[in-house]
Formats: sequence, structure tokens, C-alpha cells
Amino acid sequence: MNFLSSLISVEWLFDHLNEPNLIIVDCRFQLSDSEQGYEQYRLNHIPHAVYLHLDQDLSASLSQHGGRHPLPSVDQLTQVFNRIGLHADSFVVAYDHSRFAFAARLWWLLRYCGHQKVALLDGGWSAWQKEGYPVTKEIYQPKLGNFKPEIQENWVVDIETVKRRKDLSSVVLVDARESDRYLGKREPLDPVAGAIEGAINVPWLQITTDQGLLKPLEFQKNLWKNYKNAEEIIVYCGSGVTACVDLFSLHLIGFNNPRLYGGGWSDWCSYLR
Repeated sequence: MNFLSSLISVEWLFDHLNEPNLIIVDCRFQLSDSEQGYEQYRLNHIPHAVYLHLDQDLSASLSQHGGRHPLPSVDQLTQVFNRIGLHADSFVVAYDHSRFAFAARLWWLLRYCGHQKVALLDGGWSAWQKEGYPVTKEIYQPKLGNFKPEIQENWVVDIETVKRRKDLSSVVLVDARESDRYLGKREPLDPVAGAIEGAINVPWLQITTDQGLLKPLEFQKNLWKNYKNAEEIIVYCGSGVTACVDLFSLHLIGFNNPRLYGGGWSDWCSYLR
């Protein structure tokens, strides 16, 4: 999968809206109001788009540990992906209105399950609206898919793996949160502020412009140039969501299978209380 097929423009999507193998997924979400994204979808969305909810569809149920958005089970993901009509030859386009924050979670989960034909919509919902492309209130009902996952188990690490590997010279541990959260100056979501000792900070918001457009490939390469010789990169954020934006950037520059600590800081700090 190359750079261009991992990211598509609103112009391309408009020109291909009626392609039979195309699946469009609206991933809009608001952490402070978990139903806001679906309500926005109900008001209007890109034609033929289905909606996936971060909490209900792209995360497992909460428990004492595991983070605020635990990774779903294989069975849950299979059911979700079949519900949106996924087949082996489907090309999935994911969008949100949050600079890839939630669409990238779906992008990563699909690839984690072995489905490589997935791209993010550059600029997301805002770019689509800006161009004046059509929107609809119609709730699209796709036919059931027949997706069979092939899980990339080595793409994920748990807290024990992070503890064992984070201080190795060959491993780079990346905190994708905003710098003030990484520095412990602000913590709006979790009960403890701070970061995992030894982590470096590559904030996910650096990947895109204020308009949600991906910054040039040269910028992405420069962002990671100090870590290009690392044998392993492990990325975390608060709960395994915005870390996927960093993973998307690493994918674009060809880094070989960076790993996700899905529980993130919310899992790590649950053991500190």
C-alpha cells in the first residue's frame, strides 16, 4: 500500500462515490459527549456513509484496567466489519472532523485485522463541506459482508511488554498526546497526570494542519528522522486512539510495523492509583 492509496482527497471520493466496492465510514466523535458524533451523522453525512461509534463499535467494554478505549476482540471487530458490508475486495474510506483522531483508529483496526485496502479522507468532513459536495440524511443500509480477519498479533503490546522493553536502546517509546499532557501540566481525562518514564513526545496534532489536511511527506519524514534506525517503535496516547495518527504517519514513511500500546496512559496510570 503506497502513500497515495493510504490517503485520498475529497475530489477523488466525489468522483468515485458510486464504486460498488467502496465503503465510506463516518467516524465523527467527541470524547466529552459520546453521542454527539452520531447526532451529527444523523443530521447529514457523505452519501452512502455508514457510522461507527468509538465506544460501541471500535472499543471493548471498560474494566478496571486496560484503558478508556480497550481494543475490541476479534469477534467484535468481525461482527462490526461484516455489518458495514466488508469483503476482501472492499476499499474503505474513513473520515471524521477531528484531524484523523477517530478515523485513524478505524484505519489501524482494519489493517490490524488484515484488511489493507483502507484510506483516510484528507481534510475529513470539513474539506467535504468546504467543496460543497453533496450530503444526505439517509441512513445507508449495506448488505452483510463476509470478512475473515487475519490478526497481526505482533502489532500490539500490553503493559508488561512496555515495562520490559521501554528502556532498551533499540526501542523508542512514543507518547502521542499533546505536550502539556505529556509534561503532566494538564490532564483532562485521566485521574493521574504525567507520562511513562523514558517516553519521547511526538504529538499527534503535528501530523496535520489546522484544517485537518495531512502535512507533506517530507514533513512526516523529518518528524521521525531521529528514530529512523530504531529496531522497534511503540506508540501510546491516552487510550489507543490518537496514537493511531502517529502510526499513520509512520506507515506513510515506510517504518516497518510500529506497535501500539492500546491501553496507553489510562491503563498505565490505573496501576499507579
